[in-house]
Amino acid sequence: MPAAVIDLPPHDAARRLALLLESTGEGIFGVDMSGACTFVNRAACEMLGWRTEEVLGRNMHELIHHSYADGRHYPECDCPIFNAFRRGMPCRIDDEVIWRADGTPFAVEYASHPIVENGVVQGAVASFVDITARKQAEALLRASHDELERRVAERTAEIRELAHHLEAMRETERKRIAREIHDELGSILVALKMDVNWLERRVGDAAQREAMQAKCHRMGGLVDTAVDAVGRIITDLRPSILDHQGLWAALEWQAQEFESACSDDTAVDFKMHVAADVAPPGGGLAIAVFRIFQEVLSNIARHAQARQVAIRIDVDAPPAPVLYLQVRDDGRGAPPEALADPRSYGVMGMRERAAQFGGRLGIDSAPGRGTTVRLVMPIGDAP
Repeated sequence: MPAAVIDLPPHDAARRLALLLESTGEGIFGVDMSGACTFVNRAACEMLGWRTEEVLGRNMHELIHHSYADGRHYPECDCPIFNAFRRGMPCRIDDEVIWRADGTPFAVEYASHPIVENGVVQGAVASFVDITARKQAEALLRASHDELERRVAERTAEIRELAHHLEAMRETERKRIAREIHDELGSILVALKMDVNWLERRVGDAAQREAMQAKCHRMGGLVDTAVDAVGRIITDLRPSILDHQGLWAALEWQAQEFESACSDDTAVDFKMHVAADVAPPGGGLAIAVFRIFQEVLSNIARHAQARQVAIRIDVDAPPAPVLYLQVRDDGRGAPPEALADPRSYGVMGMRERAAQFGGRLGIDSAPGRGTTVRLVMPIGDAP
């Protein structure tokens, strides 16, 4: 871009320049080829705290532009104001300061352009405005923005902590209910089954024996169904294998249950490798991994219509083991916007469970191209 210049006519230049300088509220001064001030207007002197006669003839960089805002020396060779006449480089700067007569700086926006007279560069003219108020407003706005972000982060952390607490409470309640169902209802059903069997063996009336036996047989079948239903409910609430045999066994069991529930035309390929000396994590981390795995398989069973499902579970060796879980299917898939929808509570819940323990959950899916879910969960510091 060609340099912007000010070409002053030789006649009446001083008078016209003086009128121009005094009619503006911006600070304006000119320098010759050595950097000495050749003219300065009243607004500049008022902002700088110098009288006109104290400024004229002085090197303007040494007088008002000698240091950065933090006090570091500002070399004259780097001064954009002087580069306007030395290198023909006009400038507009809004992130520097200039210095008053009392030694205090103030933020300015300044511009500098070469002065050309009869085709020859004679110096430069610089204009500046005090933008202290603008900078303060910007700083206040940034502070307000930072404070808002801090509060949002704090509130988000509080909500997340509450969600984690509620989830832990739900798991505890599931465990308690499952135990009570097993201890109370399960034992009652078993006792009822035994009574029905006893009654079936002791029907005395020969005429009614066959009908009574059939009735008892049907009653026994209903009891068996109830016992199976109770067992299934208990397992859904809290698989006992997770508490008794650990996460690795629970993941394998869940994969086998999923494979058993799939139709004959769905092939399930399950592979799991756990490095030696890696004990299964317990507590909330184990529950989080298991529930994520359970949710992924449940989504495939309900929505995917997949013909092939590949499950891979790998656990690194110590000292900082990491669990890698990947489930890939060739089913219907889903558009990315559906996975990012804030109302996709299942996806959101899995991601929150993973994030609670420093894990990451990624989902790649597209309509007609299946879905791949990857979980990376550090378990080195797991309780």
